[in-house]
Amino acid sequence: MDIRTLSPDFAVSPQIHPSDLEAIKAEGFTHIICNRPEMESMPGDKPSDIEAAAKDAGLSFSDNPVVMGQLTMENVAGQQVEGKVLAYCASGTRSAIVWGLAQAGKQPTPRILAALEQAGFPMPHMGPQIDALAKG
Repeated sequence: MDIRTLSPDFAVSPQIHPSDLEAIKAEGFTHIICNRPEMESMPGDKPSDIEAAAKDAGLSFSDNPVVMGQLTMENVAGQQVEGKVLAYCASGTRSAIVWGLAQAGKQPTPRILAALEQAGFPMPHMGPQIDALAKG
């Protein structure tokens, strides 16, 4: 697993597998967010498969499919859950983008952009979007 920390309570990852859930729980995560649409997932890694494994491991789960080019404010709101969260998608990038947008107005834009860059997702072009959401 390639877990990348964005904040003390939020990390992102590429696709996870049911066999990863015990290790994810051992890392202290309490909630899983799937930002990958079901149509992109392989058999055995569908959101329903991950959800069943998460529940078996004692973790809560949210399905928040993010389709690039069709990102909604509902997707952004779907990133805001309690606990220590691991969000995943195909590469982790979508999850990082949605986290960054969800942080608008909660912390300064430069801090959000720095967290993204430190996690390996340099996205300085998101600054104006984050600023606009923070004002909005």
